[in-house]
Amino acid sequence: KNGRKKKTATHTMIFNLFLFDRKGTCLFRQEWKRLSRPSHHSADEDAKLLYGMLYSIKKFTDSLSPRPPKIGFKGYRTGCYRLHFYETETGLKFVMTTDVATVNVTDDLKEIHAQIYVEYAVKNPFYEMGQPIESELFREKLDSFVRTLPSFLK
Repeated sequence: KNGRKKKTATHTMIFNLFLFDRKGTCLFRQEWKRLSRPSHHSADEDAKLLYGMLYSIKKFTDSLSPRPPKIGFKGYRTGCYRLHFYETETGLKFVMTTDVATVNVTDDLKEIHAQIYVEYAVKNPFYEMGQPIESELFREKLDSFVRTLPSFLK
């Protein structure tokens, strides 16, 4: 009406990825983009807060959902970001945050599990299950994979 075109998002963005074991230990964290000001918490505290929030939300949604617990909670959306959640049968939790325009990355999280976590952590003879993943090869393969996703803003 006023001659200006409405702006639409043409790019989506991946902010970060967390990997938690079934006990809530943060096994891995990678950040690509942070939109807000830096947290006043350490990276470990941020991971604990995120896991605690996810644990509470998942318990709540599982209690309300008629679907099996591993199928119910897939994530949530705020005005600033979208959180995507994938839990494996063994209790590994893959958590990715993206901008709100990113629709569904569940298949990408499944691929990260099968093609990167299994190949470069589980099959690594130096990796001890339940411990943080410190492999540079794991980090490189994950980063390379994420940068190829349509959701990754270059």
